[in-house]
Amino acid sequence: MQVMKWSALALAVTAGSMQLAFASAQEESKGFVEDSNLTLLNKNFFFHRDFRNNPSDRQNYRQEWAHGISAMYESGFTQGIVGFGVDAHGMLGLKLDSTPDHSGTGLLPTDTDDETGQNRSVDDYSYAGGSVKMQVSNTQLKYGNLFPTAPVFATGTARMFPGSAEGFQLLSSEIEGLNIDAGHFTSVRDGSAGTKSNGEITTTYTGIAANSADYVGGSYSFTDNVSASLYGSELEDIWRQYYGNLNWNIPFSDSQALNLDFNVYRTLDEGQALAGDLDSTAWSAAAAYSIGAHKFTLAYQKNNGDEPFDYIAMDGQNSGDSIYLANSVQYSDFNGPNEKSIQVRYDLNMAEYGVPGLSFMARYITGKDVDGSKAQQGGAFFAFNEDSGEFEQAIGNDGKEWERDIEAKYVVQEGAAKDLSIRIRHATWRGNNDMAFFGSAGGTANDEIRVITEYPLDIL
Repeated sequence: MQVMKWSALALAVTAGSMQLAFASAQEESKGFVEDSNLTLLNKNFFFHRDFRNNPSDRQNYRQEWAHGISAMYESGFTQGIVGFGVDAHGMLGLKLDSTPDHSGTGLLPTDTDDETGQNRSVDDYSYAGGSVKMQVSNTQLKYGNLFPTAPVFATGTARMFPGSAEGFQLLSSEIEGLNIDAGHFTSVRDGSAGTKSNGEITTTYTGIAANSADYVGGSYSFTDNVSASLYGSELEDIWRQYYGNLNWNIPFSDSQALNLDFNVYRTLDEGQALAGDLDSTAWSAAAAYSIGAHKFTLAYQKNNGDEPFDYIAMDGQNSGDSIYLANSVQYSDFNGPNEKSIQVRYDLNMAEYGVPGLSFMARYITGKDVDGSKAQQGGAFFAFNEDSGEFEQAIGNDGKEWERDIEAKYVVQEGAAKDLSIRIRHATWRGNNDMAFFGSAGGTANDEIRVITEYPLDIL
């Protein structure tokens, strides 16, 4: 017992020393204006998705080209024990090419043409938002339009602009190596497909809306090479979701290393259980071996649940980023009910061959054993047949899918165009008939091309 008491005392003294030794961000604050920064990002986005075998009454393909300009301002904090500041952002999206028959890429908001009744993308759109913030020591409290990145609540970044969420967020790093993140949010804004700031917080697959979402968690770095994360969240009257991550980097030399990464989600229904009875565990494990310019990755993923692993979306748009599983890739998440999937990936950094800034990536993922036969009768994963007047199973009991992604990216390293980047992404996805629920517009085959150019400028 005496040893235990002394150990506890030593631990308390060590923790106190860690806090005192860790510099206070507020003490080092230079002022509201002095620590301000303003960035301007020009983003040009071409998106083409070809539906290879859609039903005859659906779109053959979607294709749009748009340009976005985003300004992000972050003030410093006023000096003193408690510091205050503001953040603000403004977005302008411009349509470069789109037709009603081929709209719906998520790059641009759509409205209805009064004459034809077709959905068409708007010529331009803009919006602005902001937040206020307060800092004490190494702890910040923010309120307003925020950009959370928690594994259980992350706004989307896959299209023109990042999505945002309205609410509170607490960020704290009082102990070196430990980062705490907590939030309470009541609405969202999809950054590209919509401009309203009070959009509903919905689930990606069921589309059910919640009045609020809460989460708390954080990450801790045990050493420079070992870290762990743990989060818990609640989507009101829908689910409670828990997330864990363990990451271990093993350096063998200056040019060789092995990285091991494990992710797991546990989802249970909560309150009124508006999405039905939920009881699932989805996990992934990945190993990445780097040697010189090359990196080889092998990943395995499994969803132990009779429903697809679901996560938070942005106002009905399938554009949330709240899924940190290894096989959530460009098109598919490989998260069908009971699905097992394997990924092989290769990355090449051409800096080793005298072309810094140029990189390539290729990966292949295959999933099988997707079984939706045990999904809840009449639930969100059953489709209503108007002819028969009955619900029918929307996901088959022998689903299979695969996806192949190829990417090339170049970032200008110096000169007037420094940090200008261009990225070309190609994806091919195929599934059998049991996977039509996951295919765009009801099909089982998609080919996709994205060309993304970004030019960031630091104004302040």
